[in-house]
Amino acid sequence: MKRPSAEIAVPTRRAFLAHLHYPVLAAAVGPWLVPRAAAIARELAATPGDPDTIARDEAFWSHAQQAFPVDRSIVNLNNGGVSPCPRGAAEAFKRYFDISNLAPAHTMWKILEPQKETVRARLARLLGCEAEEVAITRNASEGLHICQLGFDVRRGDELLTTTQDYPRMVQAWRQRERREGAVLRTIQIPVPAEDPAEVVRRFEEAITPRTRTILASHVINLTGQILPVREIVQMARRHGIPVIVDGAHSFAHFPFTRDDLDCEYFATSLHKWLFAPVGTGMLYVRREKIRDLWALMPPPEGMEEDIRKFEEIGTHPAAPALAIADALTFHEGLGAERKAARLRYLRDLWARRLREHDRVRLLTSLDPRFSCGIATFHIEGVDEVALVEHLWHRHRILTTAIQHEEVRGVRVSPSVYTTPEELDRFSEAVTAVLRDGLPA
Repeated sequence: MKRPSAEIAVPTRRAFLAHLHYPVLAAAVGPWLVPRAAAIARELAATPGDPDTIARDEAFWSHAQQAFPVDRSIVNLNNGGVSPCPRGAAEAFKRYFDISNLAPAHTMWKILEPQKETVRARLARLLGCEAEEVAITRNASEGLHICQLGFDVRRGDELLTTTQDYPRMVQAWRQRERREGAVLRTIQIPVPAEDPAEVVRRFEEAITPRTRTILASHVINLTGQILPVREIVQMARRHGIPVIVDGAHSFAHFPFTRDDLDCEYFATSLHKWLFAPVGTGMLYVRREKIRDLWALMPPPEGMEEDIRKFEEIGTHPAAPALAIADALTFHEGLGAERKAARLRYLRDLWARRLREHDRVRLLTSLDPRFSCGIATFHIEGVDEVALVEHLWHRHRILTTAIQHEEVRGVRVSPSVYTTPEELDRFSEAVTAVLRDGLPA
């Protein structure tokens, strides 16, 4: 049999395996060609109903839950950290790893790696930009550091962000302070922040003639607060200042496009709300800005205007990047609007119940303009770390303790596989602490 060129993507997995002359293996993996998870995604996509109706349709979400191989002996309410993959993405990851492992220098580099272009195009379609503006990274931190460290900065230049931004991003700015003499300036924003104009005003008020770059979170990890990114970007553009958007918690969490943000630099993790494998992320850079942004690792000459220069990190696995495609298929099956409506519905199940107690302060607005699936609460007189440990050791409920100068509380982030009954158990466990206190 004449083998196809290594530069040509093999159209089907069966053809690929035949191409490699592994007929026994081809027969063994035949069922992979139509995995059950893909069938679930198709059935969900075909289910009619507007977002608000579907958000309360437990039959729909029970079907979606079957796609996740989660441990129901625990209640995982820390999906904002990292989410489990649906079976389709997990099986794809394993499948691509097995294929890579047959003869990596050939099967991974020459057969699988070119197929990443399909993933790039699909991610761009979801974000609403060109494929040539999307780099596939390992996480949001990598994409954001490419931007944070990719601008030329001189001694005395100022870098602006908020006091609530993610520590790893702040550390990147601090390194530029130590290494190049730049100056980090920070602003405080309200908790919660329900006046977009006030947030923009605080950013603009902090701008000086030395301000070179602004970092703005789309969703603040501490509370799930959604910031008015579009307004921040447009204000900064009037001052000639680029804005790096930290979208670690926003992409595939709720629907938006690049044009909704009007941004030029955006980075996200895909192992949070898109449910892709751990170690997957995306960087968007507007096409005309690619040339002037330095890559973290020097690319070959001639790639100055190529978005792929940001992917030049040395030998890396193909499996995680290709499995993003299956996560995208599942996300599309759920429907972005319906997914966001469900996440807000699940948030409200516990948040509205707990905020009825006088000692509970909700640190996240429940207005859909300002939050989605993540919310944080504080109980007067109760240590957040002790409460998180109690919920885990006594009830096997996983949450996140937030300890920050401006935000102290417990962050709760359910996902589409979370059941209302699990949130009832969580609410009852917290209510018991409100009534009886933490055990000695």
